[in-house]
Amino acid sequence: MVLTFWLDQPVWLMFVLLSAVFAVCMGAISLLSTWSATRPGMHKLGIGVVAPYFNAISVMLALLTGFVANDAWERQRQATKIVQSEKTNLLAVHDLSLATASDMSAIRTKLVAYANALIDDEWPKMTVGESSATANEALGELMQSVADPRHSAEAGAAAHGSLLDAVMNLRAERGTRLGLADVQGDQSKWLTLMVLALLTLVSIGLIHVDKPVPQAVAMILFSVATVTTLGMIGLHERPFDGPMPVTSAPLEMARTAMTTVKP
Repeated sequence: MVLTFWLDQPVWLMFVLLSAVFAVCMGAISLLSTWSATRPGMHKLGIGVVAPYFNAISVMLALLTGFVANDAWERQRQATKIVQSEKTNLLAVHDLSLATASDMSAIRTKLVAYANALIDDEWPKMTVGESSATANEALGELMQSVADPRHSAEAGAAAHGSLLDAVMNLRAERGTRLGLADVQGDQSKWLTLMVLALLTLVSIGLIHVDKPVPQAVAMILFSVATVTTLGMIGLHERPFDGPMPVTSAPLEMARTAMTTVKP
């Protein structure tokens, strides 16, 4: 839920919220290090601790950051590729239905109905991790119409096979797109990443506990770098409803092309 709330915000507010978390932690560490009531205890914890003792935390943070970044960019790349592929296969079904000798006007009608369901009904629902029953029904009707054996006899086995392949590709691509839109399983990696980042911040504060100015400088530099990195990763984490979403523009272009060409 925290990740969902954070990524639902505008880009500027997303960075502000992330910066606020690190600012509060830095303030707390600095206060504990200088306040007379807590300073002796912090010094007991920090004095004698050297940077190499905390290498394990920073290494784990670096490795997990790389993993999360790669996953986010890959999801964005896959989402863009899938939508473009759906556009290609929509147009392929439409063009094949026009190129054959048999009358496939019913297929084109159901194809446009499926495209309408994708754009107008399913796309908004993907922002909350849901699919469209209307799109599912429209795809089922399209597959039933294309699978009619008489098309093989009238249009030829090769053309009919290509048509079936394009429709099956549409089905597979829809499933992949809906899978990419579901981010329910992504909460744990971000929670782990934040915990490691804050532990690294604490370790920096303990290493410089007896030097307030170097402590503040080190924590600020680390926080700026971490906020920038995590913020940029967050921009690509949710490809369809995040701050930088993949739009349905390619599908809309395909629908326009299909509706402007006379059957």
